[in-house]
Amino acid sequence: MHSDDPVRGASLRDALALTAARLAEAGVPDPVVDAELLVGHVLGLSRGELQARVILGGELSGEEAATLSALVVRRAAREPLQHLTGTAPFRAFELAVGPGVFTPRPETEQVVQLAIDFLRNVPTAEPRAVDLGSGSGAIAIAMAREVPRARVWAYENSPEAFAWTKRNVEALTDGNLELVFGDLADALPAETDSLDVVISNPPYIPRAAVPRDPEVRLHDPAHALYGGEDGLDVVRVVSGVGLRLLRSGGMLVLEHGEEQSASIRALLEADGWHAVAHHRDLTGRDRATTALR
Repeated sequence: MHSDDPVRGASLRDALALTAARLAEAGVPDPVVDAELLVGHVLGLSRGELQARVILGGELSGEEAATLSALVVRRAAREPLQHLTGTAPFRAFELAVGPGVFTPRPETEQVVQLAIDFLRNVPTAEPRAVDLGSGSGAIAIAMAREVPRARVWAYENSPEAFAWTKRNVEALTDGNLELVFGDLADALPAETDSLDVVISNPPYIPRAAVPRDPEVRLHDPAHALYGGEDGLDVVRVVSGVGLRLLRSGGMLVLEHGEEQSASIRALLEADGWHAVAHHRDLTGRDRATTALR
């Protein structure tokens, strides 16, 4: 915050209001929510617990106020909230995240649901799936946790991201997820033609389409964002790998940008995929494409 920090000595209610105002001044998209999450992080409280503490007239200690002030300065500089708290919620669990790994987005929670639904309906004792370019591990972990009879592989080739993937896999799964450090193009987690699902949230931003949000542009790793001239370089690789790994009737799930559906349909159909279908997110934008082997 500012050098004459008004949060010092303020009530909890006033500290929240002042924090939200400072974040709004900096152009943070959801300043009230971020203020609650930052104050809750400092106090070790959920948003609900924090709101109850406010009603009871709670205050920040001097040390807590100093910690909050330092975090607000960083958030006002548009450092991602998740880097400050060290966590990102995803479905029913919390991922550890930070510099070097892509921060999972809420829309990916819907994308992975497509894979989870398919795996639940596979009529074998041990359905099999692979997540290509796993990053934080969000997608692979969700499949492993929500379809516990499944066997899941996660591929990641960035040393910086892999450290986060490994940390999350070890903390959040129970032995049915195998993590592999390697390029997704070389994925061979089982006998070819044996997998039920291949899923990927690949880098899909065209090289020239630099994101406007500083949190993305300055803090998400470039290798997780940009997919070549048209954004589809890695999608092309995933299509080929999917054809190699999936059984007949297995499903490919791709997350992508809202304007890429037609290009991805053409690419997949040219490669020989069947039943190509697009799926919208909660804002009505095309967010995922599925296809059958």
